[in-house]
Amino acid sequence: MLNGLQPWHLIILVLVVVLLFGAKRLPDAARSIGKSMKIFKAETKDLREDGKAEEPEKKQITASDTTATTAASPADDQVAQLQRQLDELKRQQAAEKADQAHKHAS
Repeated sequence: MLNGLQPWHLIILVLVVVLLFGAKRLPDAARSIGKSMKIFKAETKDLREDGKAEEPEKKQITASDTTATTAASPADDQVAQLQRQLDELKRQQAAEKADQAHKHAS
């Protein structure tokens, strides 16, 4: 009596999956699986067209590349400055907590 999957087997399987994962998560999961498969197919197609996986070309640094790097430098400086300020605030909070703990211990 093992005839394979009957239609009622599939219905039970779908109900179990819906109960386990919830109806709200299933469309998102299906969408993300679809996107992943699309990316995977595109990458394997590119590899087949190339014949083999090639190493990326090494790019030579030109004068235009260095100007782009220096243009990004002020933003990097600002990020570094903000990081220093954040570190200083964390140190101040730690010092305040230590002072409060010391006062409560006294």
